[in-house]
Amino acid sequence: MSTLHVICHSPFGDNRLSSCLRLLGSADGLLLCGDAVYALQPGSEPLRTLQASQLDGRLFALDEDLQARAITISDLGKAIDYPAFVELSLHYDKVNSWL
Repeated sequence: MSTLHVICHSPFGDNRLSSCLRLLGSADGLLLCGDAVYALQPGSEPLRTLQASQLDGRLFALDEDLQARAITISDLGKAIDYPAFVELSLHYDKVNSWL
């Protein structure tokens, strides 16, 4: 069963991202939104962790949140809008929000 994991909290404030990455299955996706997009800051430890996680084609970030924080996702993942988020959530068997 595939899961889309949604993280909205900064990776610098707690360990939600690292916990999520430990549990991420090979068919699971990861969506960063809100302050979680700070994980994509160049040179940061969270970015190195994401790069090492081999999330090819399974890492997404809300474009609105990237723009608001002047962060780019580069080729590591894909920026999506809200309609694409809805479509993405239908692609996976379930959605898990890391509150």
